[in-house]
Amino acid sequence: MTFDNSKTIIGLRIRIFIATVILLTYVVLAYIAEVITDPFLGMSETVWTIALIFIWFVMAIYPMVLNYQYVYYSDEGETIVLRYFMASIFGGKKNSIEINKVNFAGYKTETRYFGLMHSLTLFQQLREGVARYPPIYISNLTGKEKSRVLNSLYLYTPKDVKDVTK
Repeated sequence: MTFDNSKTIIGLRIRIFIATVILLTYVVLAYIAEVITDPFLGMSETVWTIALIFIWFVMAIYPMVLNYQYVYYSDEGETIVLRYFMASIFGGKKNSIEINKVNFAGYKTETRYFGLMHSLTLFQQLREGVARYPPIYISNLTGKEKSRVLNSLYLYTPKDVKDVTK
């Protein structure tokens, strides 16, 4: 199985772009061109400006706070491959995890912030012991995508391995 959440990330970036264009257009029309001078829907320019800035701020910061990440997952072949990077405005370092299915030692999921943030931690069996990878945030995956990834990982989790999550 191979999939990624690129459509979700593209939609997120388009929404942020549209919110930015609306905010900038309003600022130009209200303050530079002074086209908007009368109260609109009973609210002054200042109230509209604060409201639009707040909406833009929430749309831009929300993905950063919840660590929305682009996620590519593949379990085809002999390895499990997860590639991921931050999907916020500022982006981030691109990461890749490749674990041979024979050495896969399990996974752990965590939920925080009242179920808004979900993370996935992978474990790999090495000669020295069990290696723990940094968490991959799967908050912006749909429920179906999350269950596909977790069911796939469950298939490769050794049944005789002791609890590696401690």
